[in-house]
Amino acid sequence: MKNTLLVLSLLAVPAFAQTTVKDALVKHWKVSGEFTVAVASAMPADGYTFRPSPEEMNFGQLMAHIGMADANACSNASGLPKPELKGSVAEWAKDQKKDVDREAAVEFLTSTFAFCDKAISGVTLEQLDKVVGPPARNLTGYEWLWSYFTHTAHHRGQAEVYLRVKGIKPPAYKF
Repeated sequence: MKNTLLVLSLLAVPAFAQTTVKDALVKHWKVSGEFTVAVASAMPADGYTFRPSPEEMNFGQLMAHIGMADANACSNASGLPKPELKGSVAEWAKDQKKDVDREAAVEFLTSTFAFCDKAISGVTLEQLDKVVGPPARNLTGYEWLWSYFTHTAHHRGQAEVYLRVKGIKPPAYKF
């Protein structure tokens, strides 16, 4: 019995060792994207101009901000070109005082996270180690993905507060 347990334990070690940093990034960015789109979808269309205080972005602008930052991070880490901006998201990118409607925001987030899934799945270990980006923000590919994963969580949490202030229960947390 002891020998069987020892053999099973030794066989399990390589299986656990197969999970790489890249595997973890792929897995958690996918879940983060699904959860972020669910939060964006929970706000009714008429709530997209809501802001809890004048200093804050409104909900639509916040969703566009998340998508824009993530598209940039995934592009920097992978070297792939960012998805094209459309509709009110493109208008907001030129003038961040503009509003972003629900349909455009959800479509943009959905396409951004699909792009990030592709970018992260295809990124090489060399790209994760390579320093890229503008001089003021030279980061490794890994740092781009880690820091903007965290950035997304920060702003998604902010968006959940917007929902609660409006009496809307946010989607259940996913990790």
